[in-house]
Amino acid sequence: MNILVIGGTKFVGRHIVEAALLHGHRVTLFNRGTNREVFPELELIQGDRVKDANKIGGRKWDAVIDTCGYHPKTVRKTVKAIKDYTDIYTFISTASVYKNFACEDMIDEDAEVLTLTDEEIDGISETAERTPETYGPLKYYCEQVVYDEMEGRGLVIRPGLIVGPHDPTDRFTYWANRLAEDREILAPGRPERKIQFIDARDLAEWTIQMVERQVVGTYNAAGPALKLMMATFLEKGKMLFNNPADITWVSESFLKKNHVGPWMELPLWIPETYALSEERPPANGDIGLDNFKAMKEGLRFRPYEETLKDTHDWFRQENRALSDVCLNATKEQTVLKKWMQAASV
Repeated sequence: MNILVIGGTKFVGRHIVEAALLHGHRVTLFNRGTNREVFPELELIQGDRVKDANKIGGRKWDAVIDTCGYHPKTVRKTVKAIKDYTDIYTFISTASVYKNFACEDMIDEDAEVLTLTDEEIDGISETAERTPETYGPLKYYCEQVVYDEMEGRGLVIRPGLIVGPHDPTDRFTYWANRLAEDREILAPGRPERKIQFIDARDLAEWTIQMVERQVVGTYNAAGPALKLMMATFLEKGKMLFNNPADITWVSESFLKKNHVGPWMELPLWIPETYALSEERPPANGDIGLDNFKAMKEGLRFRPYEETLKDTHDWFRQENRALSDVCLNATKEQTVLKKWMQAASV
């Protein structure tokens, strides 16, 4: 296949390009030319999609994969330029489109989504920075643009947390690094709490398979196949790194009281109080996506221990430092000390 990838040199796009090449496809990139060293051998159509979408029109592509669309106006420019020259347009969206993503379990593809008014969308610049308030709804409207313009030839994939090597966010890298350190580990909330994520390489492989078969429609993409509890994840992670450190479970209320932030500062933690404050809290406080539809179409997940190891190896090889947003050792030790003191009273 002759595939055009929009983006393709950072995280998810990088893995999609690698998967496409492994499948023997010809890949062309359309981006601003950043990270050109990643795939120097590939043809690059250099341009800013906000103003240069016309550069990709007029050439025949078997498939287009859009890894970075954010504003519906920008995506419409891109799709309009390419829709008469491709068989399928794949848009990598996000589970953040769901209204109750942080407070419901087994959310399927028909669940309620976040929306904005036309006036609100018009008030957001195509070059505006992403914000938590606009990210999900704008992605949803990008999806609708794909469906409107492609007329039955659109594939929309809604991943949850995407993890693995080359992840710039450190939302999983934190744990890959932390579980290898032999010192007391702070764990948030309830040990039996469900967690979900997907290795970017699994997402990429499945995306290419879907494109090859020209499957269309909307699909959640989150793993693993069966429920994974936070306690299991941490214990097996310790075993992977032969780490004898103790795990100390700290209540969510105590973490909040001591200003430990969820998701970014302490990754994989979404406070269950978000769910329990709802009128219809999910069973056992679990939250997450229903991945049945995607698994029926062949989505598979590698062992998460492999993802932990590969992410840790990449982190070390790149000689990176964790983001300042992540929970640092000093604050973690301070919170653990306060927790033990409170428990002994």
